[in-house]
Amino acid sequence: MLFTLRASATSLILLAASALPLAAQGVALPPPAAAEEKPAPYDSQLSRLAEVLGSLHYLRALCGEEDGSWRDAMQDLLSADTADEPRRRERLTAAFNRGYRSFAAVHTTCTAAARTAEERHRNEGATLAAEIAGRFGN
Repeated sequence: MLFTLRASATSLILLAASALPLAAQGVALPPPAAAEEKPAPYDSQLSRLAEVLGSLHYLRALCGEEDGSWRDAMQDLLSADTADEPRRRERLTAAFNRGYRSFAAVHTTCTAAARTAEERHRNEGATLAAEIAGRFGN
């Protein structure tokens, strides 16, 4: 009979322990999964806009007309649209840098071609901004 009580007591202790949360039982829990960032429906356009802004930042500085406004515009865009999304912020920053570097690799002095490229990119950027705001803006 003593064996039966001991076995029953052990069973009750195990049953009670299994009702406790795993953390209270001394079992290590796996770290919570990182929240998956869902892309915004306009991310591809926004990425292209970031690339255009990087191009404009380089081209305007190359031709002596840069006042920092294109980089500031990119910073404002990042602050407004990627506040809690570090991976998305990294992707848009990479797009800006890609645009900057792509023209830095080709244009080392301000030429007519550089001015034409700047004008075309300015127009493309304005079109993209209007499309994004018109379709997805509040």
